[in-house]
Amino acid sequence: MGIEGGLLGLIILVADIWAILQILKSGQSSGSKLFWILLILLLPVVGLLIWLLAGRR
Repeated sequence: MGIEGGLLGLIILVADIWAILQILKSGQSSGSKLFWILLILLLPVVGLLIWLLAGRR
């Protein structure tokens, strides 16, 4: 995989951290925040995409 895989992994990590910070700053309920954060942590790419499409307000 080489450097391309490492770079892609780094980009996904940065995007996930950004999403988690946005979730924590949002006005959603604690349960909703926990759900989205767990989804992103368990499924980094899919969880981020789902949050971008459905959870972000």
